[in-house]
Amino acid sequence: MEGSMEDVRSTLLVQELAGMRSKAVPRQYIVQQEDQPTIAATASVPIVDLGRLSQPDGDANEAVKLRQVMESWGLFMVTNHGIEDALMDNVMNVSREFFQQHLGEKQKYTNLIDGKHFQLEGYGNDQVKSDTQILDWLDRLYLKVDPADERNLSVWPKHPESFRDVLDEFLIKCDGVKNSLLPSMAKLLKLDEDYFVRQFSDRPTTIARFNYYPQCPRPDLVYGMKPHSDATILTILMVDNDVGGLQVLKDGVWYDVPTKPHTLLINLGDHMEIMSNGIFKSSVHRVMTNPEKERISVVLFYFMNLEKEIEPALELIDERHPARYKRVKIMDYLAGLFEHFLQGTRVIDTVKI
Repeated sequence: MEGSMEDVRSTLLVQELAGMRSKAVPRQYIVQQEDQPTIAATASVPIVDLGRLSQPDGDANEAVKLRQVMESWGLFMVTNHGIEDALMDNVMNVSREFFQQHLGEKQKYTNLIDGKHFQLEGYGNDQVKSDTQILDWLDRLYLKVDPADERNLSVWPKHPESFRDVLDEFLIKCDGVKNSLLPSMAKLLKLDEDYFVRQFSDRPTTIARFNYYPQCPRPDLVYGMKPHSDATILTILMVDNDVGGLQVLKDGVWYDVPTKPHTLLINLGDHMEIMSNGIFKSSVHRVMTNPEKERISVVLFYFMNLEKEIEPALELIDERHPARYKRVKIMDYLAGLFEHFLQGTRVIDTVKI
């Protein structure tokens, strides 16, 4: 059985593969030798206190810390964010309950139409475009949550029964976190305080993704998720309280991102790097698997209206600081995202001047 697992291209979902308890993984998950995971360094990922940062006069120390992490890490943890522990626990609980259901129940929300035509929304895993494609060791549920009138409720789970209400409450709270952070980010660039908030004024898009990383018998050979950066302004991430796996790239070195219950992680996305003319950095990150434990994360991706164009803020450009990125339409940027992700490259490099 173990030999055949490596020889075949499995069509099973990853959770099913993990349930077979094989000591091997199918070959389409095995990363090329030169790209295989390496041991990461340990560092204290910066923590920003949102309560202090959001005080009427601001907190100078927190603002300095925020600027430093946005110019270097592109990823930071947030405490004092105003989201109740109980709500965060509920989000993780309904996520886990969904993935623990039997396959037939989850397949009601499949991302494969008629079993073969891939759609982004729904339950499943990677779109398979070729026999040589290297897949990630995860299953996921992908939902468009904003604009609310564009929700495809046919792929929103009905079980657990509280799933939709819990998600709606969490979305409202995370919107508050986003709207607290964006003015501080704008002020650090000496832009109008509402500069980034205005970008979300015209039917922005928000995607929720629930990631399930089953136990993996060979974490040295696969990725839970390949190295990449997010094509967003920012991303809010709630990670598993107990099981680590997220790593971030800084100055050419991979660092483990620690788990810290009831904190949020903020990833800066490519669109923030473009609009800040490269002052702020979009974080490159990846996910490792665990041989003994499953891992769950819940992610909210914040995009502007897909018809909008982005470019470096004009206030940040002068003779000494020329534009470093071309103007690009959000929809066009996203169109190339998957292909670059598969190739281990970044779309942002295609719009650099």
